[in-house]
Amino acid sequence: MRFCMITTFYPPYNFGGDGLFVRDLATTLAARGHDVHVIHCRDAYNALARQPPTEPYRDVAGVTVHGLESALGGLSPLATQQTGRPYLKTRGISDVLDRGFDVIHYHNVSLVGGPAVLALGDAVKLYTLHEYWLVCPTHLLFRMLSYRRPPQVWRATGLRDAAVRHVDAFLSPSRFGIATHRRFGFDAPMLHLPSFVPDEPLPTRAAEMDEPYFLYAGRLEHPKGPETLIAHFRRRGPARLLVAGAGSQEARLARLAAGDPRITLLGRVDRDRLAALYRGAVAVIVPSLNFEMLPLVVLEAFRAGTPVVVRDRGALPEMVAESGGGLVYGDDEQLAEALATLLRDRTRRDELGRRGRAAFEARWSTDVHLDRYLAIVDDFRAGRRPAGLDTP
Repeated sequence: MRFCMITTFYPPYNFGGDGLFVRDLATTLAARGHDVHVIHCRDAYNALARQPPTEPYRDVAGVTVHGLESALGGLSPLATQQTGRPYLKTRGISDVLDRGFDVIHYHNVSLVGGPAVLALGDAVKLYTLHEYWLVCPTHLLFRMLSYRRPPQVWRATGLRDAAVRHVDAFLSPSRFGIATHRRFGFDAPMLHLPSFVPDEPLPTRAAEMDEPYFLYAGRLEHPKGPETLIAHFRRRGPARLLVAGAGSQEARLARLAAGDPRITLLGRVDRDRLAALYRGAVAVIVPSLNFEMLPLVVLEAFRAGTPVVVRDRGALPEMVAESGGGLVYGDDEQLAEALATLLRDRTRRDELGRRGRAAFEARWSTDVHLDRYLAIVDDFRAGRRPAGLDTP
């Protein structure tokens, strides 16, 4: 079949997990013989990153990437953010969609087309809910002023409700995501389709460290909560804390960690080293302050057979409950207890890691996701109602 992915960010013009997921989905579909095109907005990345990426596109057979740019640069995504329409990108998007596709799959379209892009093209239309943009101006269920997002004019109109009628189903990686969208009055058809990370071989060796360590891996941004971990480990950390990632809070976090030899900020690390860090960690800690839809870092930890310790927020406790692969904390005392438990009880730690790995293979592996995804596509193409379709 022919697939077109539409997303604001796509590697290397990318910041977080949504772009990585689109790349992995496109690559996996191409490996199964499908023809995949990806439309994304380079203007949006350049405006937010202030400089172009240092890496090139990854050349993948069967995947054609259309990185859209306009003469007005960052004004194009700003116009989309304010009006909910593609405007300066309309021609570029339409030119690709006019080639004809069996499936148009939308992801984070907030800066590449807004709600109005959902009306373009003719195909089976799916939309993955990577976050809460359709029901929340900040995407993350944060208060508007505290997250410094400008108001969006289109939200005062009926544009969203008219646009979502063009989509056959909205795919939620978690049950929490479906319940939250319903709570905010979103009444479009939704399906629970858990995310995946590629099935990669485990590293032959774990990261070599002279003492036990816990790992944070992800963007260094306030909603992800890394500063809460640094503060905790400075007060009562039971072992070393390694922080892998980059972001706008990197310098601030370095100041917070200064003088404590147990806390190490590694910066951005490559995939091989990150895999070794996952495998060697006592646990991966996910302290997110926002309401995560289904963070890939948990799946990456499970893939490595490493348990997780997650905040009781969003879909994180759902992932632990479904896998049995970790511990959940709600406050600082519970975090301290969870870390101490895993540090002293190797048997329990190993058991949680085995459960996480087994759940990864059964729920979040490539084949499990792709088989279900393609079954949904086949159902819609044949005029059938997919199993599990949630309608109000």
